[in-house]
Amino acid sequence: MNTRPKLRRLLDLPGVADLELKALMKPRHADPDARAEFPDIDATAQAAFGLTVEAAEAVALPAGWDGIEQLEGFDLIDAFAAEGWDVADDRRKPLRMLTHFALPLALAMRGVAGELPFQPEDTTPEPWGAGMAAEAKRFRKR
Repeated sequence: MNTRPKLRRLLDLPGVADLELKALMKPRHADPDARAEFPDIDATAQAAFGLTVEAAEAVALPAGWDGIEQLEGFDLIDAFAAEGWDVADDRRKPLRMLTHFALPLALAMRGVAGELPFQPEDTTPEPWGAGMAAEAKRFRKR
């Protein structure tokens, strides 16, 4: 039985998936230097975390801040996963828009600034036999 807590997906927050699709179609959307051209980035950050990307950059970071938002690639995915957040796409690559949302997310999840959207506790049990397919696959590899 899997005892690890289920990760919250950044992609599931309102507006993030839409911005990710826009960044796929127009890569300039993901460029941090072009944020001023796309007001929907700040609007999404404000709705999701209670602060804009610009406001997040203006926050005085606490002493001992580890710079999680500056990590790259799988180090970034692993660091956020350790704190309960899945920041990868369906192919397990960092989201294109993560350069914009890493700092606001880190500040909100650590209680420094902003806030995380409410998510009710998932108390639904795993369906019977849900883990059997994965167990069988592991068994066959032995």
